[in-house]
Amino acid sequence: MIEELYITRLLNYLEEDAYPEDITSRFLEGIRARGVVRSRDEGIIAGLRFIVPFLKYLGFEVITHKYDGEAIRKGDVIIEIIGDAGRLLTVERLTLNLLSRLSGIATATNTMVRLARSVNPTVRIAGTRKTTPGFRVFEKYAIEIGGGDPHRFNLADAVLIKDNHIAVYGDLEGLIKLIKERTSFTKKVEVEVSTYEDAIRAYRAGADAILLDNMKPSDIVPIVRELKGKVILEASGGITPDNVVEYARTGVDIISSGYITHSAKSLDLTMDAERV
Repeated sequence: MIEELYITRLLNYLEEDAYPEDITSRFLEGIRARGVVRSRDEGIIAGLRFIVPFLKYLGFEVITHKYDGEAIRKGDVIIEIIGDAGRLLTVERLTLNLLSRLSGIATATNTMVRLARSVNPTVRIAGTRKTTPGFRVFEKYAIEIGGGDPHRFNLADAVLIKDNHIAVYGDLEGLIKLIKERTSFTKKVEVEVSTYEDAIRAYRAGADAILLDNMKPSDIVPIVRELKGKVILEASGGITPDNVVEYARTGVDIISSGYITHSAKSLDLTMDAERV
């Protein structure tokens, strides 16, 4: 059932490219061809979980393919398929776009995880909701393939009281109390803060997690010393591969980063086709 839902989404993406028809590749329909996707980059491959069943659904024979999470090098064959040439060249760009984008996210996430855990072995690198509209489920999956934590998939996953919520309500403790009283016990309550004082207030008011937003590592350290082990501590805001080690050294439990979805470089993949 889940596989069918992914295929439906990919069919919708294909429609964007191929509706009402591919006026070039239609002239190659009926010719049998081989398509080979190769890497021009090094990184972590992701997206084959979706592309392989999708290509089979479209009638292609999948000869060989890598598996999500594998490290790839320049020249590696990612997937090889045989089928109708017209259909192959129509689906080429969607295949490359999906694999390139997800592999870029997985690779960026993996880099951040390795850097952070070199100084903080238990820290988690998490994503954010700074994702491509309509593409989040795939991008969150790629984060997991890279060794990261997807964080919230949507606004119903957990309570996250942000600065604007507090500004509108006007009372940090009162808002935490209200939400905890009226929200299911199954949902964690996280509070975004930007000062030591507010972190302590949020903890004392019953927060399950505290998001230390746009704070310098030196400002985070005292909060970690005071609250480590008592509440989940998450650092966020402008964290990239260039500074993730500094944030990991503070001892926080979670480092969330929009970089891994909004700024990750897509892996360079290419497809070569030949008649068979």
